Amino acid sequence: MKRKCGEQKGGNAVHGAILAIWLALPSPALANPVENARDAMEAGEFDTAMALLEGPARSGNADAEELIGILYALGLGVERDDRRAFEWYLRSAMKGHPGAQSGVGWYYEIGRGLPAPDLVRAYMWYTLSAIGGDPDAAISLEEVVKKMDRAQIDASLALVADYKAWMYPFR
Repeated sequence: MKRKCGEQKGGNAVHGAILAIWLALPSPALANPVENARDAMEAGEFDTAMALLEGPARSGNADAEELIGILYALGLGVERDDRRAFEWYLRSAMKGHPGAQSGVGWYYEIGRGLPAPDLVRAYMWYTLSAIGGDPDAAISLEEVVKKMDRAQIDASLALVADYKAWMYPFR
């Protein structure tokens, strides 16, 4: 009898059973490190959370990038660093993460860690966040628009149109 590529005589049943047992076991290697990091953050284990997030964030995972932004923004397990928080939020926001987009909007609105507030960009990021589905973005938009004049709003809407076409082409 001719064997298929990779098939060993009599080994398929044994290998299948071992694989089934291995897959049934809880394993950190199989778990989602971002979800584990969220759990660690909820438990106050911020060093563990950062260790779990670093790999996925450096690989471009938007959720991990946003969570690292939170750790730096609030000084959880790391020294509070508004510049680093902003940069991590921005990486995530550019990938379309609505929560991170609101975070970037907040930094622009307040100007914390930036040379100065920028209401045009704050409005833009809050709008993109709302388009992405962040339920709190509408509240942020209501507040920031109170501080803006018509020219600033128009400038922001032009930026929103540019980013929306690229970031949310189907919305």
